[in-house]
Amino acid sequence: MKITDVKAIYPNYKNVVPSWRTHFWQIVVRVETDQGIVGLGYGGGGVASVEVVNKHFRELLLGKEINDTEDIKKTWDMLYSASLPYGRKGIAVMALSGVDLALWDLLGKAENSPVYALIGTRNKDSVRSYATGTDVEWYSELGFTAHKFPHRWTSEKDVDTAVSTASHARDILGQEALLMIDTYMSWSFETTLEMSESLKNFNIYWFEDVVNPDALDAQSQLRELVAPILIAGGEHEFTEYGYQEIARTSALGLWQPDITWCGGITSGIRIVEMGHSLGIPVAPHRGGEVWGLHLIVSSDCDNLAEVLPGTKDGNRDEIWVGEPVAADGYIAPTEDPGFGVKVNEKLL
Repeated sequence: MKITDVKAIYPNYKNVVPSWRTHFWQIVVRVETDQGIVGLGYGGGGVASVEVVNKHFRELLLGKEINDTEDIKKTWDMLYSASLPYGRKGIAVMALSGVDLALWDLLGKAENSPVYALIGTRNKDSVRSYATGTDVEWYSELGFTAHKFPHRWTSEKDVDTAVSTASHARDILGQEALLMIDTYMSWSFETTLEMSESLKNFNIYWFEDVVNPDALDAQSQLRELVAPILIAGGEHEFTEYGYQEIARTSALGLWQPDITWCGGITSGIRIVEMGHSLGIPVAPHRGGEVWGLHLIVSSDCDNLAEVLPGTKDGNRDEIWVGEPVAADGYIAPTEDPGFGVKVNEKLL
């Protein structure tokens, strides 16, 4: 099966939050072949990564044969090497992620097989899902028994905000529910210590993205100081090479690669294998999306998938048609070929 065309597109989003994501949110990658089979992938990096795919990766991919997973892995290595002068992390690897996922989708369709079957033996029928967001009452109505809420640090009063939010979530979901906090790099070392003490009665499972993601030594120290709360992170790290530094410094107690950012399924497999060898659980960022979900069910990933339902009355862009939906707190991929989704052409 020979590649005949490659194209990345930045969708015409209607409901992207007014931040860097306005122009740098997710891209769609389409790979066409001489057999008429089309693979679809999802990458990060927005308008910048569109240029990387269309102006660099495309010329390297035209004419390439994709007949098995080894061909995909060799292609990943080739594109990674070709983009080293301006890549290694960030935009270039986010772009590579979209291409890699499109190739896995392509091969799955060619073999009439879901991607999870290409990855390995499926070992999870369904995956416990946790709802990330602010509408905990609605998440409870939907059947979730695990929840992650956002918390940004701006002043000392935010300790009270964290305590009240955690208390409310416990009241709604009960004492047996998993409860996590995403700080989005807004806490300091000292804040993390203060929060671990203030929240000790709420049995928090993990603190996510505390401090700057490059502050690996600080996070390593925090792991011991806030235990049994886990220090989680890794959505802002890229490829197995970046995770080698996380491993070397013992910075994180739970790894969270984003499969649409870290290098796709090919990179995700390598990261999961590394984590498993070290006894570190891996729970992909946004793992309830098909890109991470297929990896979770056929690997040593933790049995936990992140879902972002938004709010009950909120608007959102439905870029992918056919994505599985969590039911009673669990989610599973379909048995359709590839990733089992189609792109919403209205947004392209």
